[in-house]
Amino acid sequence: MASNDSETRPTPAAASAPPLIGITSYLEQAQTGVWDVPASFLPQVYLDAVTDVGGVAIVLPPQPVAPGVARAIVSSLDGLILSGGADVDPARYRADPHERTGAPRTDRDAFEAALLDAAIEAQLPLLGICRGAQVINVELGGTLIQHLPDIVGDDRYQAGQGVFTEIDVEVDAGSRIGALLGDDRSARAHLYHHQAIDVLADGLTATSRTADGIIESIEIDAMPFGVAVQWHPEENREDRRLFTGLVEAAAQYRARRARREPPAPPPVPHAEHPSKEQP
Repeated sequence: MASNDSETRPTPAAASAPPLIGITSYLEQAQTGVWDVPASFLPQVYLDAVTDVGGVAIVLPPQPVAPGVARAIVSSLDGLILSGGADVDPARYRADPHERTGAPRTDRDAFEAALLDAAIEAQLPLLGICRGAQVINVELGGTLIQHLPDIVGDDRYQAGQGVFTEIDVEVDAGSRIGALLGDDRSARAHLYHHQAIDVLADGLTATSRTADGIIESIEIDAMPFGVAVQWHPEENREDRRLFTGLVEAAAQYRARRARREPPAPPPVPHAEHPSKEQP
């Protein structure tokens, strides 16, 4: 049967449906009942962070993708979260591995890189979390500090044993993350990272740093909504501001797509911030 325009045009109901938020996951050996097999793994706190604010969470496990496949995945979504997890392969930023850098997860690195490229191309609302912030920086041409204790002298950023270090982070005025946080531009940040952004990629803006100069949030200048934090906001059930902002941006993206409008233009670049300067 020949197709017609009405078969492909999004309906008003589709435009008003809850936004679909893809969340990248990782493959881990998992045991359940009699089974001990590799499985897609993602902590429930990520799912709750999306569903608590009205989104629908879609788990995206690592898998082989060509650019066209990544575009197809992105075209089915209204927003994307690059979640936390294992260290990015140093080969992706032309560095030798540090002795404390984890074994490469090349399947996940390649999958998320393809999704990131497709998301930027489509101007899909995007939130990077911890590893996600590092993936964004690396794939856009930046580098990473592979082991923070070499720089700061201790394990303050990753205490180990699944214990998060909690600090208060204040983001810059005029930033997109600052707008999401509202009048109180501070956030209770749950830190669990032994690596961090080193050389910031072109096209990114750092919007917060810790007292010892470690970048804790970045924004993609050319995207209407492309933000990332080095901390774990999903761990703070009392503060869903970043996820609310993502889901609201995703709802607007969905509505514009239903009306066949182009993506919203990126915001006017904000002024230089103190956090862009090295301490």
